[in-house]
Amino acid sequence: QVQLVESGGGLVQAGGSLRLSCAASGRPFNSYAMGWFRQTAGMEREFVAAIRWSGGSTVYADSVKGRFTISRDHAKNTVYLQMNSLKPEDTAVYCCAAGYRVYSDYMRGPYDYWGQGTQVTVSS
Repeated sequence: QVQLVESGGGLVQAGGSLRLSCAASGRPFNSYAMGWFRQTAGMEREFVAAIRWSGGSTVYADSVKGRFTISRDHAKNTVYLQMNSLKPEDTAVYCCAAGYRVYSDYMRGPYDYWGQGTQVTVSS
């Protein structure tokens, strides 16, 4: 049973930083892609960033490129999303996801497992 548990969300002022964590368990993730998505009420879920567990290649949405960094720690089975220069429009519930059939270099999907999400609120 794959489990993804996010943490690290909170309230921060515009221009500030947060680091989200996604602890993964349940199976080896070597062949997986790990993604971060975000969603606000009434809006579609939006891709943020993704990383291949093996090899570490990354991809970002244009809206976060240069501000967010995705990384993974093999020893801790954890994926991180470092968010800098946060803006009010970054406010959302952030979820991590794991997929073993993510073949495209764009790594938009499909993702098979999802965490519950963590709230990020950026005040102006």
